[in-house]
Amino acid sequence: MPREIQILNGSALRPQNLSAVARRLQEVFKGSVNIARASFDMRAARDVSRGQTNSTLLLAQILNGAVDREKKQIGIVDVDLFIPILTFVFGEAQLGGTAAIVSTHRLSNQYYGLPRNDALMLERLEKELAHELGHTFGLYHCHQFECVMRASTYVEEIDLKRVYLCSACTAILSAEC
Repeated sequence: MPREIQILNGSALRPQNLSAVARRLQEVFKGSVNIARASFDMRAARDVSRGQTNSTLLLAQILNGAVDREKKQIGIVDVDLFIPILTFVFGEAQLGGTAAIVSTHRLSNQYYGLPRNDALMLERLEKELAHELGHTFGLYHCHQFECVMRASTYVEEIDLKRVYLCSACTAILSAEC
């Protein structure tokens, strides 16, 4: 069965930036990647007391709007995401499911008071999209240092990873699909 991925762009990123990201995801997952403009109801997912957006509620919006349940869908937003048990998350995915979400908010240098670097932010975004999509394909966190499926608590850890799966994760993905 061919792998189909749809990027749901609910961010300020321009289509030309996402085209390069989509090509990279095609390489990683050996499937087709399409980009669509999306709008999320941020108010419904906003936690005013935290000043953040609940990523699980955004995942539910993706699932509720899904037309094709076979296609993996990953949303991109610009807001600060959290799940109740963590201070923040770069993204969230359904393990073995069809939906995932990633935010650019903490991937940009400006968040950390550093000079803007769009190329670095897009590289981080590619890695986080690949990571969360890996979860939708049933992959767990990996202990291999450079594997994109290694867990990242800090943006510096994202920078150390490659955008690709290690050989062990590639084998699992090949066996699953």
